[in-house]
Amino acid sequence: MWRWRAAAAALGALAALGQAPWGLWAVSLPALAGLIVLVSGPGRREGAWRAWFGGAGYFGLALNWLVQPFMVDAARDGWMAPFALLFMAFGLALFWALAALVPARNRALGFALTLTLAELARGYVLTGFPWAQIGHIWIDTPVAQVAAWVGPSGLTLLTLLLAYGLTRGRAAWRVALGLATVWGFGLWLLAAPMPEPRAITLRLVQPDAAQQTKWDPDLAQQFFDRLLAYTAVKPAPDLVIWPETALPYLIERHPEIAQIIAEAADGATVALGLQRSEGAQGWNSLRVIGADGSTLANYDKFHLVPFGEYIPFGDALFAWANISAFASASGNGYMAGPGPQVIDLGALGKMQPLICYEAVFPQDLRGAGRADWLLQITNDAWFGVWSGPFQHAAQARLRAIEQGLPMVRVANTGVTAVYDARGRVTASLTFGIASYLDVALPSPLPATIYAQFGEIPVLLLLGGLFGLLYLRRTLARA
Repeated sequence: MWRWRAAAAALGALAALGQAPWGLWAVSLPALAGLIVLVSGPGRREGAWRAWFGGAGYFGLALNWLVQPFMVDAARDGWMAPFALLFMAFGLALFWALAALVPARNRALGFALTLTLAELARGYVLTGFPWAQIGHIWIDTPVAQVAAWVGPSGLTLLTLLLAYGLTRGRAAWRVALGLATVWGFGLWLLAAPMPEPRAITLRLVQPDAAQQTKWDPDLAQQFFDRLLAYTAVKPAPDLVIWPETALPYLIERHPEIAQIIAEAADGATVALGLQRSEGAQGWNSLRVIGADGSTLANYDKFHLVPFGEYIPFGDALFAWANISAFASASGNGYMAGPGPQVIDLGALGKMQPLICYEAVFPQDLRGAGRADWLLQITNDAWFGVWSGPFQHAAQARLRAIEQGLPMVRVANTGVTAVYDARGRVTASLTFGIASYLDVALPSPLPATIYAQFGEIPVLLLLGGLFGLLYLRRTLARA
C-alpha cells in the first residue's frame, strides 16, 4: 500500500518537471499517465490516498522556492522553511485527493476530468493559488496559444486528456496525432503577421537590490541613486518604469522625492513601485509621476499574498506577539486596494497594472475594462534564483497570450522582459544584474475568446465530457 503511495509521489515529482525552468513536458505527460493509472486502479479511498501523495510530490518539487522567503532572515525564520513547504505541498494536494473521490465508470477518464476542475478551483478557493497549474507545462511551446481560447484550465484539460490517452495502450498514436495538431495550430498562429510596435519607448529599470539589504537604511540612498542614474540616461524615453517597492523611502514623509524623480526623468513620465501610508495603514502601490512631479495616477495592490503581505487576524497577532507579514517593511501587513484598475496614460495608452503576485490570477485581468497593455512590477528577490522567478515570469507570459495584450514585466531582481500579445519575448535584461533596458511597446491584438468569456468555454467543454461519461455509464447499465 505505502509503496504505491510512494510511487505516486515520485510520479508527481516527475510531472512537475514540465514547469519552468525545466520545461520537460515530455517527462510530465507519461508521469501524469502513470499517476492516472495508479489512482484509478484501486478503490476510491486508496485512489484518493495515492492522488494526495502524487499531488504532494508534484507541489513539493514545483514549489521548492517556497523555502526562499524564510532564508532572507535565516537565523529567525529558517527553521520554518521545511514545514512551510510540506504544509503547502500536502495542503494543495488535497484538491487532487478530492478529485479522486468522484465516482465514474471510467475512473481514469473521470479522474482526468475532475482533476481539471480541482486545478481550476485551486485558483479561487481561500483567495486562490493557481501557481504551477498542470497546463503551465506548455507555456514555452506553441501549444500555449490555445490559452487565447480556453485559458490555463483549458491547457490543463488538454494535458490530462493527452495523459489519459497514453494509458490506452495501442490507442496512444492518437495522442501523438492530437498533440501534433495542436502544436501545428500554435505554430500557424505564431506565424501570422503582428501589428507594428507603437511609437512609444519604455525604459525598464532593474536595480538588483538584494532582499537582505533592500530596507537597510545605510544602503537606501545607494539604491535610490542607482534608480535615478538609470532614469537620467539620455535620450529620455516616453515612460520610465521602476519595479515593485523600488522607492526605499515613504514618499509621504519626503514629498520632495517626486520632484527629484521628475528632474532625473527629464520630461518622461515615471511609473514606480512604492509603499504608501496613511497613519498606521500602508499599501503596496504603483504611482505614476508626471514631468512636473505631480501624481497622475495611483494603484494599490488588492490581491495580497497570505502570510507574505497580510496575516489573518494580523492586528491582534502583531500586538500580541509582534508577528508580521514577510514583505511589509513596517506594521503587520498591507491593506488591500479596491480592485483591478485600468489607468489611462493618454498618448502612452491604457495600461492595467499588476503588482507581483497579482499576475498569477487570470481572473484579475477581467472586469476593469480593456487595456492596451499590461504592466507587472515585481520584486522576485523573495523567490531566490533557481525556479521561483522563472515560474513567476512564465505565468506573466501566459497572461499576455490569454488576453492578446503585450505584457511589460519589470523586476527588482528576477526576469525583466517584454512579451508581445502572443507571449513571445521581444526584449529582456540579463538575470541578476543592475541595469536598464529601452524597448518599444508592442501593439495589442483584438480581445481573445478567453478575454471575453473567461472560464465559460472550458466549463462547457468539461460539462460536455462529463455528460458523455455519464451517458456511457447509463447505457452500460441498460
